Amino acid sequence: MKTIRLGSSALQVPVVAVGCMRINSLGQAAAERFVQACLEEGANFFDHADVYGGGQCEAIFAEALHMTARVREKVILQSKCGIRQGQYDFSKEHILEAVDGSLRRLKTDYLDVLLLHRPDALMEPEEVAEAFSILEAAGKVRHFGVSNQKPMQIELLRKFVRQPLVANQLQLSITNATMISNGINVNMENEAAVDRDGSVLDYCRLHEITVQPWSPFQYGFFQGVFLGHDRFPALNQKIDEIAARHGVTNTTIAIAWIVRHPARMQPIIGTMNIDRMRDSCRASEITLSRQEWYEIYRAAGNVLP
Repeated sequence: MKTIRLGSSALQVPVVAVGCMRINSLGQAAAERFVQACLEEGANFFDHADVYGGGQCEAIFAEALHMTARVREKVILQSKCGIRQGQYDFSKEHILEAVDGSLRRLKTDYLDVLLLHRPDALMEPEEVAEAFSILEAAGKVRHFGVSNQKPMQIELLRKFVRQPLVANQLQLSITNATMISNGINVNMENEAAVDRDGSVLDYCRLHEITVQPWSPFQYGFFQGVFLGHDRFPALNQKIDEIAARHGVTNTTIAIAWIVRHPARMQPIIGTMNIDRMRDSCRASEITLSRQEWYEIYRAAGNVLP
C-alpha cells in the first residue's frame, strides 16, 4: 500500500483508510479475520467515531485487534466526536469526555487523529481550543481535524486552535462529486456551477488539509452503491471497460478515480467484505490516465461546459 502525508503533519498514512462504522455487523471471529486482512494489505489506518454502534464499534475493533502496546504501534487510529442524540456538541466538556470514552473502548492511551464530526451551530471555538490543548498536553491526541466542514467554519477554528487541522472528512464519490464539478463549471448558469461548500476542495489543498472522502461507492445520501446499479448503466459500462483494461475490478477503479485527483485524498472505505477491501487497496497501485478520469466523470452524467 502506498502512503501519503496526512495534511501538514509528518504522519505517513495509507492511501486507503478503513472505516469501522459497520464492524458491529460482524461476529467476533469475522471481525478478527477482517482486521487481520486489512493489516496484511498495509491498510493500518482505521477510522472510528464515538457514535458508531453507540460506541460498540470501537470496542469490537479493539477486541478483534487483540489490542496490546505492541499491536498499538502497528496501527493508526482516528476517531470522531461531536454527535449526540438530537444535537451536536463541540463543548469542551463533551470533547474531553468523548475522547476518554473512545480511548477506553479502543484500549489505547492515545488517538493518532481526532476529528470534530458534524458542525455544531453553537460551537465556541475558544472551548474547542482549550479541549485540544488539554488533550495534546496529556498525550491523548496527537493530531486534530474536522469532518463535514466548509472553509469559513475551518477558518473560525483556526483563529483559536494552535494545532494544525490535518484532515477534513467529506462525502465524495464518482456520483457525488459536486466539490469537483462546481470548480469545472465556474461562471456557468447551470446546476453544476452552484458552489455548495465554499470551494472546500481548493481550500483544503491551499491549507494542506487532507480530504478524506467518505461513502466513496454511494450515490445520494446512503441511497445505495452505484457499482452494478441499473440506475447508472453508462457509468458502470465505462468503469467495467476501464477495469478490464487494467486487469482489476470495478471497486478498484471507483477508488482509483478518487485517488487520481491531485489533491492526494485518502478515501475512507466502509466495506466489511475482505475481497472488496483488498480490491479497494489495489487502487493505490493504479493511475488512471487523464482521458480515463474524464470518461468516468462524464459517464456519471456530468457535462463539460
